[in-house]
Amino acid sequence: MADQPEQSPNASVTELLANARSGDASALANVFPLIYDELQRLAQLQLQREPDGHTLSPTALVHEAYMRLIDYKRMEWTGRAHFLAVAATAMRRILVDHARSHRSIKRGGEHRRVPIESIDMATDDRAELLIAVDDALGKLREVDARQAQVVEYRFFGGMTEEETAEALGIGLRTAKRDWAKAKVWLHREIAAEH
Repeated sequence: MADQPEQSPNASVTELLANARSGDASALANVFPLIYDELQRLAQLQLQREPDGHTLSPTALVHEAYMRLIDYKRMEWTGRAHFLAVAATAMRRILVDHARSHRSIKRGGEHRRVPIESIDMATDDRAELLIAVDDALGKLREVDARQAQVVEYRFFGGMTEEETAEALGIGLRTAKRDWAKAKVWLHREIAAEH
């Protein structure tokens, strides 16, 4: 019997996502070990933007995202990039929920807007900024859902223009144009609220 050609990790992930889309309940769980290192990188990127002393570790963030993603039984996964983009979005939502919870406890639920000009994720107001960007992103989603996805994938997911285009199934020029428009829109929205 001839040796079977070895499948690339990308092919394995794509195949498992197709199986998950077809109803194989274990397929999605099998994706995580194959891309765990990439998920860790995404979590580290997300946490670098958080204040020092954050109570979530990259591993905890990956595991929280896993718990959310494992429930996406009817998701139409298009491939590895799409899965990573959705994972990055789940991580962002976890961090926003965490920031809102801490703000509510610490400041009695006060809500303060932060202008986008001050997007320096190294400041002490990182949690406030994350919330302000998330709020503005929610409004952008109502205006142009694809532009909101581009922001999620690029800014929060750390994806390249090419990865973003692939995950969304759009052309590279469209991804670049959406990114530029979304940044302007978010800047105006956050500045108007401040």
